Amino acid sequence: MAIIAQHGEIFIILACLFGFFMAWGVGANDVANAMGTSVGSKAITIKQAIIIAVIFEFLGAWLAGGEVTSTIRGGIVDPALLQADPQLLVYGMLSALLAAAIWLMVASAKGWPVSTTHSIVGAIVGFGAVGLGMEAVAWGRVGTIASSWVISPLLAGTIAFVLFKSVQHLIFEAHNPFAAAKRYVPIYIFLVGFIV
Repeated sequence: MAIIAQHGEIFIILACLFGFFMAWGVGANDVANAMGTSVGSKAITIKQAIIIAVIFEFLGAWLAGGEVTSTIRGGIVDPALLQADPQLLVYGMLSALLAAAIWLMVASAKGWPVSTTHSIVGAIVGFGAVGLGMEAVAWGRVGTIASSWVISPLLAGTIAFVLFKSVQHLIFEAHNPFAAAKRYVPIYIFLVGFIV
């Protein structure tokens, strides 16, 4: 505890530097995925994409990031296990942040598929397993997180397939596709607005 009190400013500076490095990696990876088609099709410029990303990435993290943060903060490794040595939590989280940021940048530079969430979860699992022992990791919670990585794309793919087939059947294969589009497109637009 004395180390944290004595060098707290250094830990905060390191956390900010590692956090900015991670944000740079997120920008290099996630924003490129979100904005690549819009910029590539010339619907928006790179400058507009950066402005849109800055605003909405910040709002997304601020408005919807609390659940992710609480899982990362205490759902993978129980911080109560570190009450006797709180500096280990600081060291572990700083090293997990730096490790995830480095991996994100390496994978992005090489053009490999990478996920920010996978990277930080894996780094925290690594810190917990190596620094505290395998029993310190909440493997049930990690399993839930990992299962969402499989269930989410499968569910999204299923919904996309059903929507595509319904559009194909109701509009494209109709006797008068234009009249069918006038009838059914408002329903699809309503569904999109409702979901958003």
